[in-house]
Amino acid sequence: MTTPDSTELTGFTVEPYPGLPLTVRDVGAGRPVLVLHGGGGPASVSGVVDHFAATSRVLAPTHPGWEDTPRPEWFASVGDLVETYLDLLDDRDLRDVLVLGSSFGGWIAAEMAVRDRGRRIGGLIVMGAFGPRIEGHEVRFPTGPPGPPPGAGSGAGSGPGEGSGPGDGSGPGQGPGPGQGPGPGQGPGPGEGSGAPAPRRGPSPAALQALAAYAGPTKSDPKLLHRLARVTVPALAVWGGNDTVVPPDYGRAYAAAIPGARFALIPGAGHLPTREDPEATFAAIDAFLAAAGR
Repeated sequence: MTTPDSTELTGFTVEPYPGLPLTVRDVGAGRPVLVLHGGGGPASVSGVVDHFAATSRVLAPTHPGWEDTPRPEWFASVGDLVETYLDLLDDRDLRDVLVLGSSFGGWIAAEMAVRDRGRRIGGLIVMGAFGPRIEGHEVRFPTGPPGPPPGAGSGAGSGPGEGSGPGDGSGPGQGPGPGQGPGPGQGPGPGEGSGAPAPRRGPSPAALQALAAYAGPTKSDPKLLHRLARVTVPALAVWGGNDTVVPPDYGRAYAAAIPGARFALIPGAGHLPTREDPEATFAAIDAFLAAAGR
């Protein structure tokens, strides 16, 4: 008898297509919630998973190409991910699903809500998301790893391939926010004893390669903004007030394109508001869900 690994204990792996294993974290019980990570990988939404797992069943897939998971060359578009995750909801016969996506995951979530012909989705939340091409509101993708924030000591910056892409919460001028690690003059955070390796603050090189394959050279879809009018479920756009990767005005335009969508600004937070101000962010999310009768 073999000892089950952590995936078997807290989730499952399926093969939606030959040669494409999909790892899904599956925790909690209750109304289903699908959590889609951004460039920073599953760790960037771990707080979201934990928050909802207290009252809901949470499915959190790892996009193929992240965390050393295989991604066949033919699997190379946002549409591929969208169809795979819609099929996952169908195959598991999940209904009234709340889909929440952060950064790149928000693009996938929004496309899922547009294409949901099976009416599996019951709510949509996008956080610091990109995807639609919005004239006059450009996404400011970093061109290279940012240096350390002003006044930060050594070790506060990012190494090559870290903190240099959407979904990492550390765009230019954004140091680690609350819950992201120690700032200048602060001691180590919980679980960060002396001598412990610093956690990666951004996507790995392999993840950046996968992101480039999925998002394409423009990292946007010129048609998505118009198709968002098809979304019929309650929707919320959550944005950090200091997000320098996907600015708040972009988020406001994003929300305005979705009928009846709400926009919640989290002052002082950056690209990952659930890490940088979890109390305010989850309060906004919970208030939205309560108002929507969820």
